[in-house]
Amino acid sequence: MDGNPTFLSCPDHSPGRSRITPSSSPALITSVQDLRDFICSGPLVDRIGCTKEKIAESIDRWLRCGGQVARLFRLNELQLSESEKARIYRFYIPVFLWCEDQVIDHRAKYNDGDEIPPLVIGVSAPQGSGKTTLVFALDYLFRVAGRKSTTLSIDDFYLTAKEQNELRDRNPGNALLELRGNAGSHDLQFSVETLESLTKLTKEGMKMKVPRYDKSAFGGRGDRADPSVWPEVEGPLEVILFEGWMLGFKPLPNEVVKAVDPQLEVVNKNLEAYYDAWDRFIESWIVIKIREPNCVFQWRLQAEMENLECPTRRLWILYHATYRHTMRIFPRYTKRDQMVQNQSTCWSLT
Repeated sequence: MDGNPTFLSCPDHSPGRSRITPSSSPALITSVQDLRDFICSGPLVDRIGCTKEKIAESIDRWLRCGGQVARLFRLNELQLSESEKARIYRFYIPVFLWCEDQVIDHRAKYNDGDEIPPLVIGVSAPQGSGKTTLVFALDYLFRVAGRKSTTLSIDDFYLTAKEQNELRDRNPGNALLELRGNAGSHDLQFSVETLESLTKLTKEGMKMKVPRYDKSAFGGRGDRADPSVWPEVEGPLEVILFEGWMLGFKPLPNEVVKAVDPQLEVVNKNLEAYYDAWDRFIESWIVIKIREPNCVFQWRLQAEMENLECPTRRLWILYHATYRHTMRIFPRYTKRDQMVQNQSTCWSLT
């Protein structure tokens, strides 16, 4: 499919940024006019083609979506902190409205009676930057709007634990392929089969299970989750939200990656197969940029701490495991902007 990549930056790039959590110092939304002005001053409004007039006409929709997202995250929609309000009304909702337009345009290409495949939206962003939370919110908003959607992560296609050990043994001394993370540590054939099957869920009654990966297996080394715990999705599917930190990456000239880290050469070579496996399915792109790649480690550690019930005695094990994982993928972040600019038409927000 021909992509139309969209480059979005995170509202807050600072290392100390937090996910949506209840605030102790709420900022009362005093009027619809105040909220409308707040929305209009956001950085994404122009990028999604919204004007003040359009926002005024559709303010009820913004309010409805805002209330839905607030309830999803168990927040009081009338007493949001400034950061919560910004994340909901200047990030989640503008991105959702853009995605909704993409779905409408996609479905308009087909005639009445046609079996319409779901639109695959790719979300590429550094680890810990909030892409999974964004996708969670988008999926929820699509569902409450009456559209059947599902989510996938590139993590769901990691090799099994046994296969990862075999990959490590074939690349002795290469720390970038010791554990999961980089190009080469995914089952591309499995991912193609999964994406092809999902795009064929165009009728009522059609069902399939979507794979998931268990990062806690084998002491944190991970393994593919048992199919008995995979979620089931039903057709007709309208949207597939596919997210990953290296989604959309393309290989760079060998001399470029070698100058960053010689171990990247084989990873860069492995990346050649990823377009046919993933990118060709994606018709619309959201690419989130960050200003400082060094934030990735702290963000990832925060994400792991929030997602794992971790006794104190395991804190340092988790810390060092996160550090090792981040260091394995960090060399690629130094060339991230070059690697994701893989389409001819794009716009970016800086």
